[in-house]
Amino acid sequence: MGQQEKVATSLAGTVSEEISASLTAVDAELARRYPGDPGTRQPVHTVYVPGDVFEPGTLRSWGDQALAALDEHAPDDASFAAVLGIPEELAGPVHDRVRAKLEREPVEDLRIDFEDGYGPRPDAEEDEAAARAARLVSEAYANGTASPYMGIRMKCMEAGVRDRGIRTTDVFLTGLMEAGGLPDGLVLTLPKVTYPEQVTAFVQLLEAFEKAHGLDAGRIGFEIQIETSQSILAADGTAAVARMIDAAQGRATGLHYGTFDYSACVGVSAAYQAGDHPAADHAKAVMQVAAAGTGVRVSDGSTNVLPVGPTAQVHEAWRLHYGLTRRALARAYYQGWDMHPGHLPTRYAAVYTFYREGLEPAAARLAAYVAKAGGDVMDEPATAKALSGYLLRGIDCGALDTAEVARLTGLTRADLDAFASPRRGDLTVTAP
Repeated sequence: MGQQEKVATSLAGTVSEEISASLTAVDAELARRYPGDPGTRQPVHTVYVPGDVFEPGTLRSWGDQALAALDEHAPDDASFAAVLGIPEELAGPVHDRVRAKLEREPVEDLRIDFEDGYGPRPDAEEDEAAARAARLVSEAYANGTASPYMGIRMKCMEAGVRDRGIRTTDVFLTGLMEAGGLPDGLVLTLPKVTYPEQVTAFVQLLEAFEKAHGLDAGRIGFEIQIETSQSILAADGTAAVARMIDAAQGRATGLHYGTFDYSACVGVSAAYQAGDHPAADHAKAVMQVAAAGTGVRVSDGSTNVLPVGPTAQVHEAWRLHYGLTRRALARAYYQGWDMHPGHLPTRYAAVYTFYREGLEPAAARLAAYVAKAGGDVMDEPATAKALSGYLLRGIDCGALDTAEVARLTGLTRADLDAFASPRRGDLTVTAP
């Protein structure tokens, strides 16, 4: 050891105390507004099924149709990889995992649609469909056939359909309560939000329902669907979407981009309405910045090009969907919409390729960070958080196995969770 340094200070201890006292309100506001990611599983997609179409066997039917499409248009790993441009060394693992996923859990998040996919109906008809949806969702969770997340998209809070949207929400939630309670995977989607006051109104609705049933305050969360230009840029020039998150009072779980409504709102011609249009990129970038650190997750939109018809046409639609999904993943949009069973093979192929091709580099960087081994990249705690989140998302969707991640990183699932959590505090890494 060298010569011990003399430590000298110039400020009185009260200076630090006074500064801390002056920032107490800011500390509380940061904790309230930016709690960080909730650390729960985020589905890789949301599937929309009209309220009058959803049946007890819908989820299994989507998986079976997706498997049939694979069998008909890409019956083996080599042909599937050739269509999508998947590297040869990943062709087998990706293909096998995609098939296994379609057999085991074809849909991760289902939304029973009472908005655009359902349209205007007589009140009695929509009442019955909403009550039926509640019964079927409850039965699915009871018999183990549910997707991890399920719920409805009601009509929006605009004047013409507001009462109908409120009633459908009430009928659906009441049906769930009468069937045994709200499932843990319940998700509601509020569409066509233009003003933060509409979010406030929906919060008021949920508060009233919770009080009526003696539920904990804040029990019911919801997603905000961004489908209008006014939700991105308000009349006063501010980012309305940021104020919407605040108006949700901690209930907002996601921001979902509505590809076609938003594109039409800003005047994009039908032929060019797509997730990679500059208007879409701008909207999603604003959503992403507004949601960062809040615990609210951002979901990309969808493609309306369906993989149907002759094989060449299916392959073309598959390549488009695969490319858009890979593009979204690279831009940190880890969720999107799927509109047809034929989209499932390419959704999972894109997601699995994304995580499997990055597994070894991410694991090596994280292991080096933990071991303080250095290397050709100088990583910081924020990067370790991102690396852990990447591996956890891969595990959650089935792209990666916990055992292989542990072997490559030397970390347990609990260790990864601790790195990924914004509230991890002092981290102690354990052996797997």
